[in-house]
Amino acid sequence: MLATYKKTGIRFAFLAMLTGMAITDLQAAEVSAVDAGYKLRAGDIVNVSVWQEPGLEQLVLVRPDGGISFPLAGDLKAEGLTVDELGKSLKSKLTRYIPDPVVTVTLQEIPGNRVYVVGRVNKPGDFPIISRDLTVMQAISIAGGLSPFAKEKKIRILRQIDGKEQSFPFDYKQAIRGEGLSQNIRLQPGDVVVVP
Repeated sequence: MLATYKKTGIRFAFLAMLTGMAITDLQAAEVSAVDAGYKLRAGDIVNVSVWQEPGLEQLVLVRPDGGISFPLAGDLKAEGLTVDELGKSLKSKLTRYIPDPVVTVTLQEIPGNRVYVVGRVNKPGDFPIISRDLTVMQAISIAGGLSPFAKEKKIRILRQIDGKEQSFPFDYKQAIRGEGLSQNIRLQPGDVVVVP
């Protein structure tokens, strides 16, 4: 029996190791796919490294004003840039001090890429936008669905556009019947779904 347990334990450990490797590879693939076209936002964290310059490797936070600070490069704009564009910008700044620097920028975390679901849902909170196509219905689902006393016809989506608050109506009852699907809009980072 002990021998069987040891064999089973080894099998579980081996499977866990394989599963962990697969998950790690999947996460790396997701981050690299996001890296390609993702535009940086305030709150995102990038890893910046300069080849053969050990003192120039660090995690950098995109500040609320959209900028970053990096040794020798100083302050520069990061919000709205891809990681490749940020790398080129850093390279041009560092060229004054390092001949032909090789700069690598990788996306580490995207906490700035979130939507918020508040009010009468089962799990209100903020949620990361993993897909570019996150809709209102999907966000409500991620938040555990509507609570029994939610006013299904009076849901609103709040969005900042050029510094002004915009409000879009959403009728859940209509959407679950397959009607008025144009109101099931794609959410953008910072959107708030309000369920009264």
